[in-house]
Amino acid sequence: MTAAATLDGRPVDAGDPDVLARLLARRLTTVTGAEVSVERLTRLTGGASRETWSFAALTDDGHRRLVLRRDPPGPGRPEGMAREAAAVAAAHAAKVPVPLLVDSGTDPAVLGSPYLVTEYVDGETIARRLLREPQYASARESMATELGRTLARIHSVPLVAVPGLETHDPLEHLLASYDALGEPLPTIEIALRWLERRRPDPVAETVVHGDFRTGNLIIAPDGLRAVLDWEVVHRGDPREDLGWLCVKCWRFGSALPAGGFGTVDQLLDGYMEVAGTRPDPEAVLWWQIYGTARWAVGCRAMAERHLSGETPSVELAAIGRRVCEQEHDLLLALGLPAEPAEYGPPAPGSDLHGRPASAELVGAVVHFLREELMPATEGRLNFLARVAANALDGVGRELRLGPEQERRHAERLARFGVTDQAALAAAIRSREIDADDPALLAAVRAAVTDRLAVANPRYLSHPG
Repeated sequence: MTAAATLDGRPVDAGDPDVLARLLARRLTTVTGAEVSVERLTRLTGGASRETWSFAALTDDGHRRLVLRRDPPGPGRPEGMAREAAAVAAAHAAKVPVPLLVDSGTDPAVLGSPYLVTEYVDGETIARRLLREPQYASARESMATELGRTLARIHSVPLVAVPGLETHDPLEHLLASYDALGEPLPTIEIALRWLERRRPDPVAETVVHGDFRTGNLIIAPDGLRAVLDWEVVHRGDPREDLGWLCVKCWRFGSALPAGGFGTVDQLLDGYMEVAGTRPDPEAVLWWQIYGTARWAVGCRAMAERHLSGETPSVELAAIGRRVCEQEHDLLLALGLPAEPAEYGPPAPGSDLHGRPASAELVGAVVHFLREELMPATEGRLNFLARVAANALDGVGRELRLGPEQERRHAERLARFGVTDQAALAAAIRSREIDADDPALLAAVRAAVTDRLAVANPRYLSHPG
């Protein structure tokens, strides 16, 4: 049995913010040796896999602003949190800017699940602000180079400083994760074939952050303040981190490939300043395309947590509809731009259910979420209301465009003698259909464009 969090020997609901605050105060009193009270405990937005809370710890000497990262209560992977805590401490020793580690633990009896507590770091993480607002203009100018230097320092961390680092063959790992979902996609099959043919020569393994990207960085007007979210730290090819930063979705609409801040040359120049060697840009591109495929699979895996009932979540459900964004990016990277989609008027609906029709009901709920709920809320509830509104917008587009898209989809599949995407993907896997066949690539590109026109049509206009 898994131990439960307790107060005075009695099991408690560690998901209740008031209870969690009391558990934190008791734990921090033990760590610091002084009486501690916890105030302003607030669940932060984002973080689909782990909870993040900010709070103030008050003592007679004043207060400290701290951050709690915690696995959701229930069965988890305590070794993962222990590894993350060790990585943060080791990175700090290597002069990587990270939040100072205050406490960590894996016993669920303490805070309900494995956790770590760090100092709060002032700055901004929201990409659209960092990449667009004028107060960050000076930081943006040198950020790509600074991120290269920072990655070189991460890769200098001794492997022995982070016990229990996992390692795996990247393509085998990606294929296993993809196959486990049971939802074959022709785009992923094409990308896997490309990656298999062009795999770069190996280099010495290092500590790899695994999720080094815009959104996991705290940046102030004067520059980088901290690298966050070390939960997938592992042992592997250091070029993985460089390629992951350059994955198109982490540019958030910017045309600049290195996290939206600068060029790949600037990133590699900064890396060479610290490491003394310059990674091969072609190898970094391979890891960028690998990372795009990895994120497509990752989006679908997160949606599966909702679909399976493991973690009911509108955020996880919405992430599942982002798979087509990564398919689009894969095809762009492989030299297959999208053709403008042309749609006729939506087919007239049946009068069986009368008015408002389904699309009109969806529009009414979207209006309520955006115009009434969001202005009246803040924090995570406001964030989830926006996620829900965006998801319903997609439902409305599918109701309007779906019938015509389904007709075209069936015609495309019929040309290859199959009736669904899974069969087409299987034919690519078995080499019955050549992954480089221009007719196949055109059909897959058209299908991805149709999916994206429903899920997020604005993404089609983002710079490649």
